[in-house]
Amino acid sequence: MTKRIFVVGAGTMGAGIAQLSAQKGFETWLYDLSADQLSKAQAGINKSLNSLLEKGKIDTTSHQAIISRIEFVNHLDDAQHAELVIEAIVENLTVKHEVFKALEGLVSSSCILASNTSSLSIASISSALKKPERFLGIHFFNPATLMPLVEIIPSVLTLEKVVSQAKEIILTMGKTAALCKDTPGFIVNRVARPFYGEALRIYEEGLADFVTIDYAMTSIGGFKMGPFELMDYIGNDVNYTVTETVFEAFYYDPRFKPSFTQKRLKEAGLYGRKTGRGFYDYSIEKADPSKEVALLHQIFNRIIALLINEAYDAVLMQVAAPQDVDLAMMKGVNYPKGLLAWAEEIGPNLILNQLEALYERYNEDRYRPNALLKDRVKAGKPLW
Repeated sequence: MTKRIFVVGAGTMGAGIAQLSAQKGFETWLYDLSADQLSKAQAGINKSLNSLLEKGKIDTTSHQAIISRIEFVNHLDDAQHAELVIEAIVENLTVKHEVFKALEGLVSSSCILASNTSSLSIASISSALKKPERFLGIHFFNPATLMPLVEIIPSVLTLEKVVSQAKEIILTMGKTAALCKDTPGFIVNRVARPFYGEALRIYEEGLADFVTIDYAMTSIGGFKMGPFELMDYIGNDVNYTVTETVFEAFYYDPRFKPSFTQKRLKEAGLYGRKTGRGFYDYSIEKADPSKEVALLHQIFNRIIALLINEAYDAVLMQVAAPQDVDLAMMKGVNYPKGLLAWAEEIGPNLILNQLEALYERYNEDRYRPNALLKDRVKAGKPLW
């Protein structure tokens, strides 16, 4: 069983993965070229562990043991004894290629190499390796210490035993593993796009304002945050870039078309909470949402129909099994229900009717009903 993990990149994700690794008993190295970044990561991890100690979630012995299992290093040579390397650096293919070429010359032949990428193809990263069959994606969600989901993404060259070993490690870390195909956005970032995109479209049409759209999704749908609250929380710079990346990767499929509204916010530096202003101005109180019941239901029905349609597409295109699609959305982005199960609750025929009405009105491919959803309604029985 793998016991030594080397994490490349001491940013938020890398530091979180390293802390999790050490907490779960793995001997861990956290690498970054920047000494300042390593110091920040070390301070952040210490603060997090001290908080756990103060809350009684770990005792003094465990606290000291966890700290002793993490080494903060700025030399890649320290990766030579690792059994698993997880890269969590900038989403730049050229930079990742350089790092993995260097790592491959240092680690043992049995060491698994993995990327935490959320937007680049696993095959494209592994193309820099002499042994791409030992490479795969292991995608954690932020914060890595708390979010339960990890997407495991083999490339077309990844060996099955490497996938099995990676899954075993993730389960040992106490995480939920969802296996998915190497396609843009994997499961979560692909299926979740309409949550943001359709909310923006509704706003741009003048149907409702930000606060009302958010209220519709939290009050009727039970989402913890509405789409505009969530985009501001994630950061409009990050969220827009992911949308743009998925759009380009899908050969400009209109289902994933970015919004000019969000693009302008990004261009203006209005990223959300971290800049004090995004869709909302955080220096003033929010306006009250409209409580018009018919409007709120119209908003919710439209967004949930697009989300469910995308979940069906992920199954149709064999991105993941139905169970993994639902699991990923609940564990990766805290959806109150799995989208495919939600469709059964609402009624697949009602979802199909909603999509057909939207498609008839707009005549845009973003609203085209998925073939598998049509099959489901025709067959009259669930996917599983």
